[in-house]
Amino acid sequence: MGLLSGKTALITGASKGIGRAIAIRYAQEGANVAFTYLSSVEKGQALEDELSAFGIKAKGFRSDASDFKAAEELVNAVVAEFGNLDILINNAGITRDNLLMRMTEEAWDEVIGVNLKSCFNTVKAATRTMMKAKAGSIINITSVVGIKGNAGQANYAASKSGIIGFTKSVALELGSRNIRCNAVAPGFIETEMTAVLDEKTVQGWRDAIPMKRGGQPEEVANACVFLGSDMSSYISGQVIQVDGAMLT
Repeated sequence: MGLLSGKTALITGASKGIGRAIAIRYAQEGANVAFTYLSSVEKGQALEDELSAFGIKAKGFRSDASDFKAAEELVNAVVAEFGNLDILINNAGITRDNLLMRMTEEAWDEVIGVNLKSCFNTVKAATRTMMKAKAGSIINITSVVGIKGNAGQANYAASKSGIIGFTKSVALELGSRNIRCNAVAPGFIETEMTAVLDEKTVQGWRDAIPMKRGGQPEEVANACVFLGSDMSSYISGQVIQVDGAMLT
């Protein structure tokens, strides 16, 4: 029996990186997994097949969580397909980095829309189902940048900081219905995105971290397994940093 046996989870932005790692760990722990992707249908199908191999039910949905109506339709489709929704993980996110002086309004709006508004959209859509079940775990992926800020990332930092305030508010509002809401704040995690960067730069980042290495996507996924499982039944409104003591 896995830690998540019999639970249904919806994970947004799961085609690569951290989202993909969460989907795989959830399947390994026995959860039925619904996930969204925006890129290629082939990638979505491949992940669906990979997850199904763990003997659980898996289904990918091509959906844009930053679209309010699409998010509502997505949650309805997941509940219709799986029968319930126990865990919601908001992982969809983008960066449009630039110094504030050069940042366009479009770059600001796009990042706030995909990173922050999508959390509002999916949580609002999932609330009715979770309230009816009198149970649920909502996990929002934020970032250490949302806690400390970062030059060249005013839009990204604002969106990730907004997620923290949103998470704490949802925890206060829905706690009496036995619905928990927490945030996970990854630090420097080594994914496909960091693999294309200059090795010297990446090593410099590793050296600045007390644990002297970047994190692995699975290490973020493990925190999400804990928060989705009954092991964290009295934990809500928290921000868990997965950052090797980078921000301490």
